[in-house]
Amino acid sequence: MEPTIPLEQPINYCLYARKSSESDERQVMSIDSQLKEMQALAIKENLKVTEILQESHSAKDSGQRPMFMKLLSDIRENKFNGILTWAPDRLSRNAGDLGNLVDLMDQGRLAKIRTFSQTFSNNPNEKFLLMILCSQAKLENDQKGINVKRGIRAKCEMGWRPGPSPIGYYNRSFAGTKDIVIDPDRGHTITEMFERVGLGGQSGRDIKIWLDKIKFTTRTKRKVTLSSVYLMLKNPFYYGQFEYPVKSGIWYKGSHPALTSKETFDKVQRNLVIPFQKAKWGSKTFTFKDLAVCGSCGAVFVAEDKYRKSKFREPKYHVYYHCTRRRDPNCPEPYVTEEKLVKELVRYINFTTMAHPQMIHYTEKIKFGMEQYQKLRNEIFIQQNINPDKIPFDFREYAKYTLTCGTTPDKREIINALGGIVYIHNQMVCSAPSK
Repeated sequence: MEPTIPLEQPINYCLYARKSSESDERQVMSIDSQLKEMQALAIKENLKVTEILQESHSAKDSGQRPMFMKLLSDIRENKFNGILTWAPDRLSRNAGDLGNLVDLMDQGRLAKIRTFSQTFSNNPNEKFLLMILCSQAKLENDQKGINVKRGIRAKCEMGWRPGPSPIGYYNRSFAGTKDIVIDPDRGHTITEMFERVGLGGQSGRDIKIWLDKIKFTTRTKRKVTLSSVYLMLKNPFYYGQFEYPVKSGIWYKGSHPALTSKETFDKVQRNLVIPFQKAKWGSKTFTFKDLAVCGSCGAVFVAEDKYRKSKFREPKYHVYYHCTRRRDPNCPEPYVTEEKLVKELVRYINFTTMAHPQMIHYTEKIKFGMEQYQKLRNEIFIQQNINPDKIPFDFREYAKYTLTCGTTPDKREIINALGGIVYIHNQMVCSAPSK
């Protein structure tokens, strides 16, 4: 009896097309071209295409492409066992995504990857070639980033700051060269602005009124806001220096013409006072207003915000909660910052959920919020090849996420789940007054 020859596994292909979102203008037709060419190849070679996925997304980082993650998920669910794409670099330019493809081949779920000019099957030689080609694409991507940074650094060392120039200048491209020149319609106004503050002692608000009076606008015909006035007066670019990247501590001497002198700029910084407008009492919205009670005297906690001044840095914004002392003028309860209060709420919720779970009131808003958060959480775990069912989820995780990243209404709803009010004693959240 003659031995039977095993039938070749039927291949159901997914056609995957991708372009990089970082270069839309140069690749505006690339997805259509990829689909057209690969569909023609499928007809010519009688390939069965069961699904088409396309997206505009860079493949530089692992696990960031929604359609590619769907492609991997569909392969794991045996919806198809082949991929049809234009070239290997359409699938991966990073080690993580490449590893997922090779793992699926090793598991026997992905039988074949077909490109316009090559075929990669589940055998050592062809998988090795696939890894080399995708690794080469990653190398090209990494080198491109290095070359771009090198080019930017060289430009800065020549005295030309990357990006659009501030008001009073404009970027000029002439005869194949690019430079920054003074805007003839606005440059002299910027110079006078520095002189008015540095030599004349005017404030930023005075400058704003003056600019509006002379109908000064940006190159896009928009009025200059008060905040923009202060940013301009603090910008060292106008006297010939710039920092790049911003807040990196790396400074360069600019090759562009200065609109003010270093001496005048320094006088401006000494004279410059940035106003912080004080709002009317009760007009501000604080996250936990009317939801916290003093654990010492039982009076309600109120909130206020302050800017803590620093000699060398910008004032830092803080929100404080404190007892009104209406019941006891000598109440010793100290102030507590909102940041500290959030940490205490997380600690208190962790304890209450474990020790007294019956004290948590699951309102409809809380239930809906937990459902939405769990869906988002599970999607992220699946993208990272983590089974979400193996990681327990409860109110503690949702509360911590909401109190640190959620909106003000959602944070207040967490307090409603705790009974609608919390007590604060010695900067700690407690379940009842101390007296």
